[in-house]
Amino acid sequence: MQTRHGEPSIASLPPFPEGWYFVANRLEVQKAGLIQKTWMGENIVVWSDDEGRICVAEALCPHLGSDLGPAAGGRVCDGRLVCPFHGYEFDATGQCVDTPYAAPPRSARLRVFETRDIAGLIFAWWGVGGREPQWGLPEGEPEQAGWSDIIVNTLTFPGHPQETSENVVDIAHLRYVHGYGSVERTHPVSVEGAFFSSRWNFQSVRRIAKVGRLTFDLSADASIYGMGYSFVSISEHSIGMELRLWVLATPVDGTLIDMSLATQVREIRNPKRWVAGLGFLPTRLRAPFMNRFIARQQVHDVEQDVEIWSRKRYLSPPRLNRSDGEVTMFRAYCAQFYPDASSDNGASEASPAITPARTAIN
Repeated sequence: MQTRHGEPSIASLPPFPEGWYFVANRLEVQKAGLIQKTWMGENIVVWSDDEGRICVAEALCPHLGSDLGPAAGGRVCDGRLVCPFHGYEFDATGQCVDTPYAAPPRSARLRVFETRDIAGLIFAWWGVGGREPQWGLPEGEPEQAGWSDIIVNTLTFPGHPQETSENVVDIAHLRYVHGYGSVERTHPVSVEGAFFSSRWNFQSVRRIAKVGRLTFDLSADASIYGMGYSFVSISEHSIGMELRLWVLATPVDGTLIDMSLATQVREIRNPKRWVAGLGFLPTRLRAPFMNRFIARQQVHDVEQDVEIWSRKRYLSPPRLNRSDGEVTMFRAYCAQFYPDASSDNGASEASPAITPARTAIN
């Protein structure tokens, strides 16, 4: 059943919405060699071959069912994942390409997940019932020349990606929870298939070492693709600074989610404010230093949200006032990511087919 505004009327949200979800930072994979984690309720392993191709696969050997993670003895040798039980070797496509004693069986193949690499952030597609990707992430690679390295911080807590993503239209909470000032929407929110856009201006006041304050005047342009990929391009006007923020919510086991925050700052050449723009530092150090500051502040803001997210209950339909209309619009947008939902289990009817997402983020 649906409300008259199109929002699904359900008692609780299915834990694993369909879409693209963050898996790991490429640098993390290269450093560790082999990563094992619970992702979208799946026990997976992640590795890279010698050509840099990333494989995200179920951590189960199709031979005799061994766990392929490093704790069980799984390892990567010459770019191949080696099973600890009988030495079966798998390439980055998931195919078994060698065994120690006989020709590799053609049927021995890992269950793999389709991946995308955006600026070194690795995403994998989770399809309901194992179906193929129904839409894509931005095609264009964000320009890296002149930008700092990306810092990734991850918080784990009880929650759901729809609840956390809903913040993008909940402008009122920016004032009430985070203390932002002069919050105003600059463009109407827009939806095109799996793509959702939201833009707003706001002012942020930050304390520095408990003795000073910095005021930032900011514009945010958020591009959301499903519930696992939110990219926010931010302009700070008083300094003349450009920031990037990825907010990546990934279900772990049906109760916990990983909230990964990836931040990046563009080189600050001629700051309008000498102190606030770190004009006293060499140019090459300004963006990395500012990025560390921004990353800490983003973690602080999300920790404020976590206090609420981890304790709140999903209500459908909510009792909204006139300023909350975009919440209903966002929930109707989210319904498409539960394609197998049916009234038999209390969820909404299956949504119409998803149209292609828009082109790359500029």
